[in-house]
Amino acid sequence: MNYPEKRIIIFDDDEDILAICSYVLEERGWEVHTFTDCNDVIERVSSIKPSVILMDNWIPDAGGIVATQLLKKNEELKNTPVIYFSANNDIHLLADNAGAETFLAKPFDIDELEQVIHTALHSSV
Repeated sequence: MNYPEKRIIIFDDDEDILAICSYVLEERGWEVHTFTDCNDVIERVSSIKPSVILMDNWIPDAGGIVATQLLKKNEELKNTPVIYFSANNDIHLLADNAGAETFLAKPFDIDELEQVIHTALHSSV
C-alpha cells in the first residue's frame, strides 16, 4: 500500500463524533475525510485512498457491517484496515462479522482512539 501515512476516513452519522475526531486527528497531522452515510462506500474510499478507516455500526443507509464487507471484498481496498466503532456491548462480534481488523468501543477517550489507529496501521503492514 503506497497510501499517505496519515489519511483517514471516518464514517459516522453523529456530527459531534465526527467533529471531535476530526479536530483531534487533524491536530496530530492527519488528513481527515468524514461522511455521515456509507452510500457509494467503494467509490469514496477508492478516490481518497486512506491508510485507515473508522466505521460506525449504525451508519445509514446499508450499515457498517455491509459497508465493511463491501470494502473487504474489493480487490483494491481489502487491505485497508477498518476500525469498527460502536456503543454496542457486542462490538467485538460485530467487528468480526463485518471483517474489520479491530474495534473501538464508544464512548472512547483520545488515547484509546490514537492507540487503536496505531495498532491497526502497524498490524496491517
